[in-house]
Order: sequence, then C-alpha cells, then structure tokens
Amino acid sequence: MGTNRNAGPSGKGPGRGISRRSLLIGGGAAVVGGGALAAEQIRRVWWRVPGVDKPREPGELDYAGARWIAASEANWRRADRPGDYDVDRVIIHVTQGSYASAVKVFQDPAHQAATHYIVGQDGGVTQMIRELDVAYHAGNRSFNERSVGIEHEGFVDRPQDFTTAMYESSARLTASICARYGIPVDREHIIGHVEVPGTDHTDPGPHWDWKRYMKLVRAASTGPSTGPSAASSGPS
Repeated sequence: MGTNRNAGPSGKGPGRGISRRSLLIGGGAAVVGGGALAAEQIRRVWWRVPGVDKPREPGELDYAGARWIAASEANWRRADRPGDYDVDRVIIHVTQGSYASAVKVFQDPAHQAATHYIVGQDGGVTQMIRELDVAYHAGNRSFNERSVGIEHEGFVDRPQDFTTAMYESSARLTASICARYGIPVDREHIIGHVEVPGTDHTDPGPHWDWKRYMKLVRAASTGPSTGPSAASSGPS
C-alpha cells in the first residue's frame, strides 16, 4: 500500500523543466540565460507560473474504465504532469486489506498516502487521484513525482487473492497508462513497490505473477486503445 508522502531518498528523478527564478518572459519571447526557450520547455513551465491553474473538472477520469472516488487532498499534491514532471513508471501495490478499507484510508487525511487507482478482485477499477497529480504512494519523492500507482485488493501472502479478473483488468489499465505517456512495457518501467529505492515495503510480494502480468499488459498494449475518458463521471 502507498506510504510516507515524499519520504525516502530522492533518487535520480526526471527532468523538472525550468525553475521560475530562471524564467524571463517579455516582449513575446521567453529567454533563459540569453538563449531562446524551446516551445516544449515553455509548455512545461507555463503552468508553474504563479496564479496560473490548469482547468479541471471535478470527478474527471483519466481511464474510461474506472469510477471516481476522491482521495483526501492530504494524500496527494497538485501538479501538471507530464508538463512539470515526466511520467515514466507504473508502480504495483497490494492493499494488505479489502477494497473498502483501502478506499477508507485513502480518504483519511491522517493516512498521508494514497495511490491513483485501486483494482478490486472482481476487476473493478476506482480512480482516486488524477494522473496529473503526485500521489504519495512510493515512499520516495522522485518516484512519486514520476509514477502512477495502482493498488490491488488482497494480501501478499494469499495468492488466491490475485484473481484472473484482477490481473486482466489491471493489465488493461497499465497498458493504457503506458500508451498515454510513452512508457516502455517492460520490468524496468513497470515495477513493484518493493523495487522503489529506500522503501521498506514488500508488495506485491512473491505470489504476484509478473510473467503472467507482463504478458497480459503486452497483449493489451497491442489491442484497441483505452484512452482517457472525455467526460466527467461519478461512481457507477
């Protein structure tokens, strides 16, 4: 399960664009250190200018197959990914409890942790944090900023908790995330919580079938695209 806000070592994180201090915008030109700023860099830095907010709709989904239940705002940080932080990882978690208990703690401001998604044993997907934003789930600030976190209902020592419906649904979700951000479908970029530097967590544990899961993600990646939902949605 997600943990520790931004605790742990920062590691080698992705590029974070240009800082506000180094940005000079005037006369229709953007200059950094006397040189012209590339259009892509301008796009990345624009939403970081004070007083500028990217428009959002309450309950808007990033994954069309999900339903929306909002996590407490204490368990994530507002951002504009991938404009301000590149997204290059999907991190797999296990809840160590029921779906209902995971939703409850992610709505609790005292928990100070949550993932973007929860996948139930029945294959249902719930989104609790926008992919735009930084969820406190990895126990490592750099990995929080660069990743999308997915919880899976169950316990690490109970292989029967990892159902076919869960594997298949999660694989479609991960394939969709990878397609949106150009993330390679491999074990360097799709990792377990246990593989995050500095973490003390062991999930998804020894019974998570990585070979099976990655095969399903690859198959989903070559199938019909499951892109972001264009409409706002509440719980179904």
